[in-house]
Amino acid sequence: MASTTSYTLILLGSILANNILLAKFLGMCSFIAISRSMRTAFGMGAAVTFVTFCTTLLNYAIYTGVLRHGSRFLPAVDLSYLSFLIFILVIAGFVQLVEMVLERFMPSLYFSLGIYLPLITVNCAILGVNLFMIDQGLIYDFAQTAVYALGSGLGFWLAICLMAGIRHRLREADIPLPLQGLGMAVIITGLMAMAFMGFTGMVN
Repeated sequence: MASTTSYTLILLGSILANNILLAKFLGMCSFIAISRSMRTAFGMGAAVTFVTFCTTLLNYAIYTGVLRHGSRFLPAVDLSYLSFLIFILVIAGFVQLVEMVLERFMPSLYFSLGIYLPLITVNCAILGVNLFMIDQGLIYDFAQTAVYALGSGLGFWLAICLMAGIRHRLREADIPLPLQGLGMAVIITGLMAMAFMGFTGMVN
């Protein structure tokens, strides 16, 4: 069984040094588009964290228990080629659940997120976390995968909220016209990525 220290390192690594946005550069579309407002950034971060955590655990169980060759339920059959399709379907189901909950209980946030909420289904950050557990050769057990998935979601949440806060402060700044909007957002993203690289030695 893994020690508490290893869980802590996995959590800190997935949030900081191996941030899914600022180290892997996955999910940049929603990161740039939604980070104009702190409220929508917070809501998107929460939704992505929930979907990432739940789908990674469920897909881990599906892959190790059913799809992988030598699995518990189908020991002689290798269905791993279906993993991409299955993962997308599981993610789509959880995104639909999030949509229904937000539309019912937080309609203003639901409409603020707009098209980017259903697009979580194909958010490469979420799918990336689900696929990394396979690409890493399943070096994590179920508990470590849970910590990694939670940390990856929290890392997305942290990054998009930081971006929203910085962009809010820059509204009063005298930014050259050619750099306003997307140009400044890309520059900020690069600087944030460099800053997060400083955590590498702490957790690796």
